[in-house]
This record gives sequence, C-alpha cells and structure tokens, in this order.
Amino acid sequence: MRYMLLLVAVLVSITGFAQNPSAAPAVVTVAPAADPNAPEITFEAEVIDYGTIQQGSEAIRTFKFTNTGKTPLVIKSIKGQCGCTSIPDSWTKEPIPPGGTGTFQVKYDTATRVGMFDKKIMIISNAANSPKEVKIKGNVIAVGGQ
Repeated sequence: MRYMLLLVAVLVSITGFAQNPSAAPAVVTVAPAADPNAPEITFEAEVIDYGTIQQGSEAIRTFKFTNTGKTPLVIKSIKGQCGCTSIPDSWTKEPIPPGGTGTFQVKYDTATRVGMFDKKIMIISNAANSPKEVKIKGNVIAVGGQ
C-alpha cells in the first residue's frame, strides 16, 4: 500500500511539473500571399538531353523561356551545379516584359569527362517561381569508343 501511495505521489508531481504555464505560446508563421501580378518563368523544355556525344565535342545548348507573369521578369543569376557545367554570360540582361521571351546557353565540359551526366542549373530571378531548376543530361563517349 505504501508503494502504491509513493507511486501515485511521484506520478502527480511529475505531471504537475510537466505543465509549465509560463512557457511561451506556440508561434504560427504564415507565409505571405503570392503576388498575383508577379512575373513567372516558363521554359520551353526543362530538360535538355544531349544524347550521346563524343569526348572533346562542342557541347553548348540553349534554354528558351517565356515570362508568363504579369510584370517584367529580371534574371539575377544562373549557376551550374558544378565546374563541369558553365553558363556563358549569355542570358537576357534586360527586363523581359509579360509574354516576352529570353534565352541562355549552357556548356558542358566534354574535354576530360566521359560517361553519363545529369546536371542541374539554378535560375534566380524576381519570378514567383524562383529559384527555378532546369537540367541537362547525356552521355559522353571516348573518342573511338562506344
């Protein structure tokens, strides 16, 4: 009986300490509503497949996009996933009006790389859907290889 009373006392004291009325209330964060007039970047193709190309070949491809939003689109930066993917300073620098189009080039380094590749390119802009990712993929075969 003593043990039962002791157990009840311990349980009551533990649950009493668990209730902390001085603790700060939970904070709920609400994301701001998306701007219905914001620009939006839409790509003609989000993946460019190089197919099978030979080592050392010129591997430049062009991504085409449209501003499908309601205000001008400004591309702030475009970055490749790694050093094997470069973005020549080729993208449209001027604001792209609603309905307007733009392009940028991507170059994959085939000089020293052989095999399958699948690389992401990150586009930072003032669009509602920024940052936006597109991809390049393909297979580089050694010269004389298959």
